[in-house]
Amino acid sequence: MWLRHSDSLPAAARNAARQLAHRIGLLPERAAEVALAVSEAATNLRRHAVDGAMVLRVVRTDAEAALEFLTVDSGPGMADVPAALADGYSSGPTLGIGLGAVSRLADAFDLHSLPGRGTVLAARFWNRTPSGRAAAAAGEPVAAGLTRPMSGQELCGDAWAVRPAGGPPPPAADRRPVAAAHLDWAVLTNRAPRTHSPAGPRTEAARTEATSTGAGPAGGDGRRGGGGAGDGAFLLMFCDGLGHGPLAARAAAEAVAAFHRTSAHRPEEVLAELHRALRSGRGGAVAVALVEPAEARLVFCGVGNVSAFVVDPVGGTRRALPSSPGIVGHQLPTAHIVRQQLAPGSAVVLHSDGLTDRWRAPDVPGLFSHLPVTAAALLLREAGVRRDDAGVLVAKGAW
Repeated sequence: MWLRHSDSLPAAARNAARQLAHRIGLLPERAAEVALAVSEAATNLRRHAVDGAMVLRVVRTDAEAALEFLTVDSGPGMADVPAALADGYSSGPTLGIGLGAVSRLADAFDLHSLPGRGTVLAARFWNRTPSGRAAAAAGEPVAAGLTRPMSGQELCGDAWAVRPAGGPPPPAADRRPVAAAHLDWAVLTNRAPRTHSPAGPRTEAARTEATSTGAGPAGGDGRRGGGGAGDGAFLLMFCDGLGHGPLAARAAAEAVAAFHRTSAHRPEEVLAELHRALRSGRGGAVAVALVEPAEARLVFCGVGNVSAFVVDPVGGTRRALPSSPGIVGHQLPTAHIVRQQLAPGSAVVLHSDGLTDRWRAPDVPGLFSHLPVTAAALLLREAGVRRDDAGVLVAKGAW
């Protein structure tokens, strides 16, 4: 859920965080820590930020759930980030625990700030249970995204998903722990079919959340089966449902569900499956990318107005991955497949036309040196437009 900058933001954010923490089954002590951290971040946002907003959402594994929040603003930024994270630092009357304490309470914490440009803060809180600690220890996912509905709407027609190579996830008891931990905890929308185990809470995720699961690998020509989930290959999918509002959101949700159901791993085959799944609704623009980290290779196929780029880590130059005209669900053109080698440290970015494609990585120093979710929030802040649904998916760090 998105919470906009207002005088009531700290109280609204604190109450929403408490409700989410209760719904996902966080222990009382952990829920209190989450509420405290959210209050501190929201108070800082209200007192100091320009055009600030906070996002609260749920992150899941099959056995556990976490609460994640992000704050995004357009200024004034921090001149000295290390000092702001030091104990006892304060630039005004807040709750007094400071960002340093927030970073210690969180299982994952990331902060990007530029003077005059603004700040993005991300923090994630797993439960203090064995499964929660295991999820926290599993590390960061290779991909994460962020969606935001257009002004005046509650539902967003943009959605993203990621799944590991090899088709739909097997039953929980049969999963390989390493591969599952690497990707599966980033299942955020809860709109995909999932295996429910008796352990752990089962609740509906927050409205802005997005998903992660995987696809089959390809050989040198993208057609042969390859190393499978063990080599870290995974699929990215981004859907921009046609139009806005509930019908667009339904189309995007159906695309996510179909993406998780299909065993196809070639991007053009996945698109064909999604085309069949979206025939009864509005349809949308869809892009699918197979990423093979072991070979530092990407195979891409897109239909409609979803922008896709591979960004070089050194100079920030972008290689655009072109999509074909059409509407998945109504008019599927002949597949146009793009293959691209991935330089070490490069990033893959997919986003809807709710972001202008004029953004440049060098204009945001440190953009891709942070977590994927932080990079996604930065791109949304820098390039997002209010008059349209906006969504962005970033993958990095696996090759």
